[in-house]
Amino acid sequence: MLILNESLFIYSAVRGKSTKWLHFCDLSNFPDVLSVFLTVICRHSFEYVYGQQKTTMAESIINSRGIVEDHDEDNEVSDSNLQVELNVFRAQWMSELKPNSGSNGGNRGLSSRAADLRRKQELAREEKARELFLKAVEEEENGAVYEAIKYYRRAMQIVPDIEFKINYSRSPDPDGGNEKDMDGEIEDLLAYFHQQLILQDNSLKICVPEVEMTQMHISALPPEVLIYIFRWVVSSDLDLRALEQLSLVCRGFYICARDPEIWRLACLRVWGRSCTKLVPFNSWREMFLERPRVRFDGVYISKTAYIRQGEESLDGFYRAWHQVEYYRYLRFFPDGQVMMLTTPEDPLVTVPRLRSRNTRVESIMCGHYRLSQDTDNQTKVFVVVSKRKEEKVAEYQRNSRFCRRNPAAPETEHSFHVGLQLSSGGRQSFNKLNWIHHSCHINYRSTGETVVTAFDLDQMYASFFFARVKSYTAFSERPL
Repeated sequence: MLILNESLFIYSAVRGKSTKWLHFCDLSNFPDVLSVFLTVICRHSFEYVYGQQKTTMAESIINSRGIVEDHDEDNEVSDSNLQVELNVFRAQWMSELKPNSGSNGGNRGLSSRAADLRRKQELAREEKARELFLKAVEEEENGAVYEAIKYYRRAMQIVPDIEFKINYSRSPDPDGGNEKDMDGEIEDLLAYFHQQLILQDNSLKICVPEVEMTQMHISALPPEVLIYIFRWVVSSDLDLRALEQLSLVCRGFYICARDPEIWRLACLRVWGRSCTKLVPFNSWREMFLERPRVRFDGVYISKTAYIRQGEESLDGFYRAWHQVEYYRYLRFFPDGQVMMLTTPEDPLVTVPRLRSRNTRVESIMCGHYRLSQDTDNQTKVFVVVSKRKEEKVAEYQRNSRFCRRNPAAPETEHSFHVGLQLSSGGRQSFNKLNWIHHSCHINYRSTGETVVTAFDLDQMYASFFFARVKSYTAFSERPL
């Protein structure tokens, strides 16, 4: 021990603020003394570090409770913080090395709680994005486009695919909860409306005024007069769509709009004598809605496009190619008349000119049509059109000088026969016409001879598709 006291300087080696080197004497000749010395040094070092840790933890607790410490000991605090971090690391390391029972179950519990927390956070974010998106939809419906864009952007920043996670189904109206159950059979609904109207005033009234009026209200009219007004609404153009919209006003209008006589007259205008029997339909309205027919509130349009070669250039190195587009228009009328026009002008220019039968469009052909239902249960439309007589007379007068020079030239009359098959495409009914026949008939009046030329139906004969035109039924000229 004397050798250690004289040869070993451990002053402030561990406890001192500054690091000092430990000077050892030659202890190779004293192995037992060396082992004892190392044991003592390790023990004292551990005791000091453990005591320093407790002191630092006590100081941190005191500081957390609000006790003011001296500002002169900042360096000691920094050293103690390092010691605390070191001790925390050691404690964590020792806890990982210790075998503990039930650690797997604890880990599973922690992971499940973390998963639940993440799920709740995700649901909260999705709910917030949903509120913002629905707010944007509401603003867009009100016309506030810029506000809607702002809410859309905020919603998609939270959840990018929020648009596909929203259910747009509307909640049922609490005032009309039983209407769905009563909308099954038309007869039951009509009987229910009749009963409701009779119970109101012990007499059948079409409707009841909402506010007091000094003038006569429409409810004072008898049902026969109101039905005649409804026939004007349908008009000779068979605008049954307007009649259906009119039936949504009130229960009395609904009853008048379901009057069988109106629908029977509409069916007679379309199919003539071939619809004298209702079988297999239950009502005239059902026949008009489900039996195949052509539509009158618009025009059938067919677009054809092809590419043809142009003339060569002078040097022979360039040949032009032309893309040709033209349209065919078919306008049907309830009285059996039809108009057909072939022109390169687009529908935006041509459709308004086809509103009236007396249109002055050049090269338009007029004629008649008929519906035919064969044994294969397919409805076909056969059309015969030709140029107008006044155009023929004008053409004859322009060429009268030529005709006097050539009196032997025969006078001819051209007519075109078209066969179409009626079908439905998409969501609309009876909106498509497919070509099945096209021929040209030339009649020589002088000899009575007729020459028929049939055309091959290829890709140049595109199908007709129906386009509804509101202006065609905007005015009523005659009642149904």
